[in-house]
Amino acid sequence: MNEINDLTKKSEKFLKTAKLVFDSEDYDSCVSRCYYAMFFMAEAALLSKGLKASSHKGVISLFGEHFVKSEIFERELGKALGDAYDKRLIGDYGVGFAVVEIEADDMLKTSQDFVKKLKNYLNKQ
Repeated sequence: MNEINDLTKKSEKFLKTAKLVFDSEDYDSCVSRCYYAMFFMAEAALLSKGLKASSHKGVISLFGEHFVKSEIFERELGKALGDAYDKRLIGDYGVGFAVVEIEADDMLKTSQDFVKKLKNYLNKQ
């Protein structure tokens, strides 16, 4: 349970950082922090079921299998995690590509919703 709490706190910290870098117009960093906030919450949710993955794609896959396919969370939430991963790759590694303001703003709202829903789920467990 302690690891779940630690992941939740880290997720919340990354959401705050995402907002700060969004406000400073660093949209690449914003989507990266948004993704990691979602990633850590997905890891926490998986831990609540005794599951762990060794890679980002593994976390995304297990989240889809155990939380989306089982209809604990709506399909859009699983899709949002996958989309955030893709945006993070552009933000972190893209050369000649940049995340624009509207994409970062959408990602910020999506990640806040994702974290909130997973926190509510974990609080009920």
